Amino acid sequence: MNGERTGDDFEAVLAAVGPRLREVRRRHGATLTAVSETTGIPVSTLSRLESGHRKPGLELLLPLAKAYRMPLDELVGAPAALDPRVHPKPFTRNGMTVVPLSRNPGGLQAFKHILPAGPADREPDPRSHEGYHWLYVLSGRLRVVLGAQDLVLTSGEVAEFDTHLPHWFGNADARPVEFLSILGPQGERFHIKARYRPTDSR
Repeated sequence: MNGERTGDDFEAVLAAVGPRLREVRRRHGATLTAVSETTGIPVSTLSRLESGHRKPGLELLLPLAKAYRMPLDELVGAPAALDPRVHPKPFTRNGMTVVPLSRNPGGLQAFKHILPAGPADREPDPRSHEGYHWLYVLSGRLRVVLGAQDLVLTSGEVAEFDTHLPHWFGNADARPVEFLSILGPQGERFHIKARYRPTDSR
């Protein structure tokens, strides 16, 4: 019975590929002719693929995934309606829940951070790393330690800093805190700035 269910699921995925490919192409504003020129796949084959009259194979899906700049599993396995929402997998770090909001290795990466209610007297443990960081507080009061600075950001406030500067986040009081962050190599500046300047060792 499990084998039959697996087979049915596989057939359902295959049946959904055609409409999904059509929707992806339309979202990119591309015609069949344009996709054909980019991939080398004949227009007639693309048309049959989108209508479900041609079963998708790797020889067709790989060039299409490259043309649309999408991972192959996303091109094949995404919901038929192409739900634009990100379905990330949260993880916990030092008691804080982190929800990835983007998938862009090497570029700008967005996260939502959730600090549960807890004591506000935790000892800061600042760390540094490569990159540049932007914060936006959604709710609560966020304590931000940046080098020698000890700041409290409230809902709606923004901060930016070079992550070479040792930094740490925590609750400013016993209530929970939620904030968004963007980590990347560069970007537009916001309101509060703290730049890292190496001390002169001479």
